[in-house]
Amino acid sequence: MGNINLPPKPYSLIESMRDIGYSLETAIADIIDNSITANARNIHVRFSWNNANPWIAIIDDGSGMDYNELVDAMRFVSQNPLDKRHANDLGRFGLGMKTASISQCRCLTVLSKKNYQVSCTQWDLDYLASLPNNNWSLKVIQPEDDNSNKILIDLSEKYLRNVISGTIVFWKELDRLGEGSAKITKESQFDEAINHVRKHLELVFHRFLTPKVGHKKIEIFFNENALVAFDPFNITKSTELHSEEFLYENERITVQPYVLPHHNKVSKTEWNKFAGERGYLHEQGFYVYRNRRLIISRTWFRLIKKEELTKLLRVKVDIPNTLDHLWRIDIKKSNAFPPPRIREGLKRIINNIEFEGKRVYKQRGQQLSSDTKVPGWRRTAKENQIFYEINKSHPLIVSFLEENAESNNHLILSILDMIESSFPRDTYFNDLATSPEIVNITALSKIKIERLLDFFIDHSKGIPDKGSLQKILQTDPFSVNKKVTKLIFNERGYDY
Repeated sequence: MGNINLPPKPYSLIESMRDIGYSLETAIADIIDNSITANARNIHVRFSWNNANPWIAIIDDGSGMDYNELVDAMRFVSQNPLDKRHANDLGRFGLGMKTASISQCRCLTVLSKKNYQVSCTQWDLDYLASLPNNNWSLKVIQPEDDNSNKILIDLSEKYLRNVISGTIVFWKELDRLGEGSAKITKESQFDEAINHVRKHLELVFHRFLTPKVGHKKIEIFFNENALVAFDPFNITKSTELHSEEFLYENERITVQPYVLPHHNKVSKTEWNKFAGERGYLHEQGFYVYRNRRLIISRTWFRLIKKEELTKLLRVKVDIPNTLDHLWRIDIKKSNAFPPPRIREGLKRIINNIEFEGKRVYKQRGQQLSSDTKVPGWRRTAKENQIFYEINKSHPLIVSFLEENAESNNHLILSILDMIESSFPRDTYFNDLATSPEIVNITALSKIKIERLLDFFIDHSKGIPDKGSLQKILQTDPFSVNKKVTKLIFNERGYDY
């Protein structure tokens, strides 16, 4: 039995790896992970449409690499994912920088400086495709010797000239942006994609941008504009529930649940800010951090369904990088799934906190129902179904029917039945689920409330007593317009 050395063809393998599933924002976040692991304090994301020849650069002032370290870093799979790593290492596979970069561009250049010495290498996919021998030919270049590298030279001069060490990851030939679109549309798509990147980074790295005591602060700049951390838990306004810790394979996992404030407890601007891009219903769930870096968010891991009553629940989960293989964290660091024993612990925690999330809405509903003793609508449960019906025993309706000819009563009741049956259930539910803060009832004017009050009160019996006035204040529509109703009472001299 013999052995055959069968290495993959470089160009074919790399082209296949381009479709591993990175988006622009996850690719840039992966490069920033390397900068943080290299102890960078300042990270610059520079970009330009460059007259339809866009480029992106991620620049840091970290520890940098010498020539041998850089060449090794450019090797595909430069480390074993099972090797033990430093506790603060944000990498795993030794693939991130290369796969993230080539997923977005056809030419990756990395310039690194260490102890004032500069090294520069390049993966050029078109150059690899032109080689007849199928070699893994990494270019070693001198940027100043090639006029096509002027942008890279300028970036190096600006950011690395006066520092001991640092690195520039430079992407050009970005062929995955707006494929098949007109030039003006491509530029618009580029701007939109870049804006999405900014929001993604402000969320993923928010604990580095505004760290707690004991952790260093990292500045990330977007074309010289500092990113502003987005904390998805709104910690200053949310209710912090009891946190829990449990051990798994002698490693500590910390779980901290939060209940975000109800929309009537914060301003409209603040409510919209923390709704995120998809709204509270979809933003609820676990937010899993590995070494303070957000890995996956907005998921209950299929332990419970996303419901309207739990939409204000968000749970922060901190895990160490030593459990990566058990959480099945992928190369992109944008997906994870807990092992069975951890799922059991998370399920138990959910059962403990689910009631707290629902109570925000249940308490509010109980308060409203206690204020209104005679509602205009009734909620009725019949045969495992729920119906909302007009309260036909409401005093205003009863009085109206009594005062009109009996022959018209059937028509009036049929009209009320028609209004009941045409209740826009689907539209109402959709609006309430997506933007409850903008769903309101139509306010009645003071004149209309006075007319209904006159119809309600039998003036032939004189001024109503306190008991009658209190019943009025507990009856729709006066109960939901209590302030105006009391004003009318005061104007009329009623003692309530």
